[in-house]
Amino acid sequence: MSDIKKEGPSEVQFKKEIGLFGGISVIGGIMIGSGIFYLGSYVLQRTNMNMGMALLCWIVGGIVSILGGLCFAELGACDAKAGGMVHYMNKAYHPAVGYSFGFTSWLLSGSGSISALAIALPTAFNVGSSTKIIAIALIVILTAYNCLGVKQANILQSVSMAAKIIPIVIIIVGALIYGKQDVDLSFTSAFENVEGSTFTAAIGMISFATVATLWAYEGWTNLNCIAEEVKNPGKNIPRSLIGGIGVIMIIYTLFNFAIYKVLPHNEIVSMINNDNLYLGTEVAKRVFGKVGGTLVLITMAIAIFGALNGMILAFPRYYYEMARDGHFFKGHGKLSPRTNVPIAALISQAVIAIILVIFNSLNDLTNYVVFAGMLYNALVIYAVLIYRKKFPDMERPYKAWGYPVSCIIAFVLFVALMINTFVEDPKTAIIGLVVPIMGVIVYFIFEAKLKRENKK
Repeated sequence: MSDIKKEGPSEVQFKKEIGLFGGISVIGGIMIGSGIFYLGSYVLQRTNMNMGMALLCWIVGGIVSILGGLCFAELGACDAKAGGMVHYMNKAYHPAVGYSFGFTSWLLSGSGSISALAIALPTAFNVGSSTKIIAIALIVILTAYNCLGVKQANILQSVSMAAKIIPIVIIIVGALIYGKQDVDLSFTSAFENVEGSTFTAAIGMISFATVATLWAYEGWTNLNCIAEEVKNPGKNIPRSLIGGIGVIMIIYTLFNFAIYKVLPHNEIVSMINNDNLYLGTEVAKRVFGKVGGTLVLITMAIAIFGALNGMILAFPRYYYEMARDGHFFKGHGKLSPRTNVPIAALISQAVIAIILVIFNSLNDLTNYVVFAGMLYNALVIYAVLIYRKKFPDMERPYKAWGYPVSCIIAFVLFVALMINTFVEDPKTAIIGLVVPIMGVIVYFIFEAKLKRENKK
């Protein structure tokens, strides 16, 4: 453990501007992006085109996320500090662990997610050579807007959340009414031409397909990093996390079931085999005609825009926490006296994101962020058990349901998914570990610098 004392709190403090709906909007705004229209294709591919198994995996992914949410809810309620995961891992393990997560977010996963979404939005409109120019403009504009204050940023988040949920619900209801297909929910076809025992094949298939659903569920961890800006965090953080994830699990499952009600199975298989992955878009066109295509395009644009704004809002609080103990650029640990937000952290995040836009493709960026995310989620979930032991007298307005069983199950599930990802996609997993290791090295470079300064 570092013997460097943490700097005292800044005279400028965060403002508590985010209520219950605002918290749900941060979670849902980041979780529900354009992926709802195409990620179902990847889940079907990984379940041998079996609809019943695919729906099961959407539910399993939601349950895994809810179990993780229970743990994050306890930590957010009892230790409502900016920086969320960085803060928890600093206290539960060693400061280098939390720092490595924050550094990974700054250099790759967080900034990379922002870059990927910024590229995805103009890509949806097929603007060609202007794609990256528009992506950069989006990052600059939303970063500038977030510098105005968390209240303004959260208003935009709440509006965009409502604006995308309404058309998604319209598509689901329309498809369930219009759809005439008999959906085969049996698991039999999932194991055709599969070698070995059915049980082993089922576990491997569910694990691999559930990872694909977790791409869609990604984002629920980000409310905790703005915990200091949440009103009554002891109640609103647990309610936002558990309620938000639960509702989104229902939306994802119903949306994919609605797809199966409208499109015949053989047509779905043909579309996916021909790389036409946007099944949700095709459903909207079938149900609503040309208006459906326009509805999907508008919904996708709003969904991506809301997710982009949510990430730009949330992630700089990680870098703020990293800088508070002198292990990152000093300006990142300061809040604007006028707007009470970490402007330096917002700007540096934008710079990294723009660099990633210039030098990477959308596919590269989305592949790199998955594995490290599961690793750190597992560490934070296990941190709940460590907190209970290290800080038994800490006030806990909310305690994780089913503790310790729920926390252990969530931890084991995330570890199992990591192992499965490493087996199925080792290249991505290894790349996902390189930057965290770099983060640990950078932490100790700052540590040595601080020790030299203290000796003077």
